[in-house]
Amino acid sequence: MGDILQEIESVYKKADCLYTRPQVEAALDRLAQEITIKLSTYNPLLLCCMIGGIIPCGGLLPRLNFPLQLDYIHATRYQGEIEGGVLRWLYKPLTPLRGRTVLVIDDIFDEGHTLAAILEYCREEGATAYSAVLVDKLHDRKRDGLSADFIGLRAEDYYLFGYGLDYKGYLRNAPGVYALRRS
Repeated sequence: MGDILQEIESVYKKADCLYTRPQVEAALDRLAQEITIKLSTYNPLLLCCMIGGIIPCGGLLPRLNFPLQLDYIHATRYQGEIEGGVLRWLYKPLTPLRGRTVLVIDDIFDEGHTLAAILEYCREEGATAYSAVLVDKLHDRKRDGLSADFIGLRAEDYYLFGYGLDYKGYLRNAPGVYALRRS
């Protein structure tokens, strides 16, 4: 256990802060305004993507001053690793999706495999589905035609952690968005 904690401490110390807490909070303010304009009259159901989406979702909820419902969804490709694998469904929402406007909230839009699967599931269940992400990673490996509807921040193609994003299951609680330095 000591080895992983030393690794985590080393990663955190060496990382570059891309966005500070005030910058992330300002992005959440802007996201909330955009979401309010688009979805406030639709009685939306917000689906928090576990585990990474918990902090962005928790930051957005008190900023959304209109009636809404909240549930969660859990599909993962990472399972504590730093590279994605096969998608595993761990939890599907109990709230019926048919006829609902759903906003899927996640920490990051990287290549889009997980987000695409979640949005497809919501639409198959009869929902009109939108997505909001704290960070959109800039690179050319995205699934064709897929983008998030609401984006808080954009970041270059580094491994990121903080504000919900993790490094091997740790550092989700870092007070900003950080990038691992490339070796």
